[in-house]
Amino acid sequence: MAFRIKRGESSQDALRRIACEQIDKGIAEVDDDELNVHDTVHQVRKRCKKLRGLLRLFRPSLGKIYDQENVTFRDAARSLSAIRDAASVLGTYDGLLDHYASQVHRPAFASIRRTLTSQLRELDEQETEQRLKAFRAIFVETRQRAASWKLDDHGFQAIRGGLKKTYGRARDRLDDVRDDPTVEQLHQLRKRCKYHWYHIRLLKPVWPAMLSRHASQLSDLADLLGDDHDLAIFRGMVSSDPETFGSAEDIQALNGLIDQRRKRLQRQAIPLAGRLLAETPEQLADRLATYWKISRK
Repeated sequence: MAFRIKRGESSQDALRRIACEQIDKGIAEVDDDELNVHDTVHQVRKRCKKLRGLLRLFRPSLGKIYDQENVTFRDAARSLSAIRDAASVLGTYDGLLDHYASQVHRPAFASIRRTLTSQLRELDEQETEQRLKAFRAIFVETRQRAASWKLDDHGFQAIRGGLKKTYGRARDRLDDVRDDPTVEQLHQLRKRCKYHWYHIRLLKPVWPAMLSRHASQLSDLADLLGDDHDLAIFRGMVSSDPETFGSAEDIQALNGLIDQRRKRLQRQAIPLAGRLLAETPEQLADRLATYWKISRK
């Protein structure tokens, strides 16, 4: 079943069903021998993000359940973050060099890639397997609770507050970025926009044609901001220990490519965010409430 609330489905039934489906998929991915460890980590961390997005949508109606389960999924994802980061940096390097393939002499940066590959190989495979085993146990335990989560409200009222809060925070972070586009401010904008993206995906059945387009643009925005953040982290890693990665000239040239690429990504992302976050939280909630009501007739 897709990550969305079905037409005619009660809010509480949707919450429980979607949570259990995502947890079951995460358990299955840990158990899938055909996935390599890095793909497994990538997939199950995505499950945690979706589950946290789901919880945020229902947040005011969940009460203390939100606080407990949000921490559970947050910590579960964090336990695998070092594994994800090592693979992500290598992918970021390859993506950057692919983008500038016609402008750079790739062999000049070979020492950088060798170092990144070596760091990835140094990850303790046994420790990774143990962390995935612990992750699986957390998901199994949480699924038992998810099947009986209860809401204090019903219908659209059960999600209105969470929808507005998450969307409002995204708008606030956009204001911060416009004032001072630091790495951290851009990262916070991406996180809030991604949660809003999950909410639009969940609500897509209330007007598929309209919300599918909006969800697609939010996905594009998340990718732009995600690429920007990965490049910033990569730059910081290389600059903090340049002797490990290569000559000063090579590092300087690499940083120049990163800075150029980040500027272009931000020039695309920030105006797009402005268009996608143009409504006030109240306007957005009222519009989606209308779609919800019509879809239930």
